[in-house]
Amino acid sequence: MEIIYGPQRGPVASTDLPDHYPWPERAGQAYVRAMMVATLDGAAAGGDGLSGSITGDADGEVFTAVRRFADAVLVGGGTLKAEEYGPLHSTDDDAKRRVAAGQADAPVIVVVSGSLTLPLGDDGFTGSTLTPLVFTTADPDPERLAQVRERCEVVQAEGDTVEVSWVIDRLVERGLWRIVCEGGPTLLRDAAASGRLDEADLTFSPMLVGTEKTPPTDMLADPRGFELVHVIAADDFLMSRYVRRDNA
Repeated sequence: MEIIYGPQRGPVASTDLPDHYPWPERAGQAYVRAMMVATLDGAAAGGDGLSGSITGDADGEVFTAVRRFADAVLVGGGTLKAEEYGPLHSTDDDAKRRVAAGQADAPVIVVVSGSLTLPLGDDGFTGSTLTPLVFTTADPDPERLAQVRERCEVVQAEGDTVEVSWVIDRLVERGLWRIVCEGGPTLLRDAAASGRLDEADLTFSPMLVGTEKTPPTDMLADPRGFELVHVIAADDFLMSRYVRRDNA
């Protein structure tokens, strides 16, 4: 693994990857970074409709590194279910480092779901070190709501939609300001549209798969500009880090 563009170029060890994805202090404001992958033809998913089929080991190492010292991992319920999210834990060393920095000993999984059709088994996201947070609407299905409340903390919006910006504000109130947003596409799009996306960490996958399985999203009325910080190359994958221009 090698940094081929950026202020520090040369080989980089997996253990040092978090140092290349720092969390800047924001004086009580959220810092939201998106994790994305795209093929050479612009697809965000493979033939199975999942992003996992277009990723690789190198991309996985960066994905893990970005999560390691986050406060929250934000994901849509559909993506969490389709990608079969497992429990989120920290290693003993990471937990000690996190606690010393005033963080919880592991990140918390934060799910946005209106339907609440979530996998609630012990081997899934509910087995995480910290109790997951689930944000939903004011009037979800009562039976599903009761089931989710048995395994997760549920926060309900006042209306029939859950705005991403509102979720981010609620996380900041809890001291969870280092946020990794992992999609799906609509959640990422809405975070950008609301002006809350500070960083985009995009992997370019060395594949051509077609775009039939990539969900379309609405165009942004005001496109967001980002500045390239670095590019890491490994196994023909390119892992790029972009920050919003007014944060660069």
